[in-house]
Amino acid sequence: MTRAIGARPRLARISLKRGRMARQTTTGRSPRRGLALPRRVQLLAVVPLGLIVLGTSGYHAIEGWSLFDALYMTVTTLTTIGYGEVHPLSPAGRTFTIGLALGGIFTLFFTTAEFLRAVISGELSSHLGRHRMEKKIAGLTGHIIVCGYGRVGRQVCEDFSSAGVPFVVVDKTADRLADFSLAGGHPLVGDATEDAVLRQAGLDRARAEEAASVPKLVRAGANRVVSPHVIGGGRVAQAVLRPAVLDFIEVATRSEHLDLQIEEVPVAAGSGLAGRTIATTGVRADIGLILVAVKQASGHMLFNPPDTAALAAGDTLIVLGKREQLDRADRLARAG
Repeated sequence: MTRAIGARPRLARISLKRGRMARQTTTGRSPRRGLALPRRVQLLAVVPLGLIVLGTSGYHAIEGWSLFDALYMTVTTLTTIGYGEVHPLSPAGRTFTIGLALGGIFTLFFTTAEFLRAVISGELSSHLGRHRMEKKIAGLTGHIIVCGYGRVGRQVCEDFSSAGVPFVVVDKTADRLADFSLAGGHPLVGDATEDAVLRQAGLDRARAEEAASVPKLVRAGANRVVSPHVIGGGRVAQAVLRPAVLDFIEVATRSEHLDLQIEEVPVAAGSGLAGRTIATTGVRADIGLILVAVKQASGHMLFNPPDTAALAAGDTLIVLGKREQLDRADRLARAG
């Protein structure tokens, strides 16, 4: 059965790896030696430009040449082309040329070595891949954010991927996400307790489900946060107290059970359900669905609603039935 949260990409939820969030300051990214790749690339671009500016200014000040002649002499010296002097050089100018030439050679070798190191070590491709992934995440809206890619988080991500729901999984351990390849998922290395990481994951564009220990996520923009430990504890208790009820829920909420599935059907404005009573929509009589409840736009939950109850745009139907019946209701609830 496709879960209600899985069939509606615009309904996003946050699943936490732990019920209590540890307050940590680390971003969880694997440590690197030296400067980060973008900063090194900036330096590799700035240093040659700085030498060109220095050389041009130096020849202009020492020899009194025009800026163009000084620039031409600087470029030919730094690139070791050596077409000859534009004008005869004074002793001070020759000394300046020696220093400029040595600086140009050092810069060339340093730039080449750094570029080859980044390519051979895979750091360049890794950075470009991470940049592409961050751009994809920045374009997501209404997605799910899964905090933690441990045993529970992995199962949650697999379920979301099977349901075709876009999601971002955040984990501060890079090794856990190294082999991530689930369709519809976007891995992000970072600490989910940090506001900056949550913003990078697109929390302001996602909606989510609440557990007792996540006020930080709520303040950051989530309207609901799910704790697997809270859910797991509740299910264990229900397995003992109400085993038959739990078996029914398990059947209705798993995608592999095609005979009976539970689904939520949002009512869109201008659809075949908006502004009509349940009896006239044919959800029960014609389609054959079991209408369990209607969650009204105001948030009020109407259980086992009568046929005379009117539906409005923004309401959500909680229904039971076969997959083809659910698909018919979903088409009827869409606008147009």
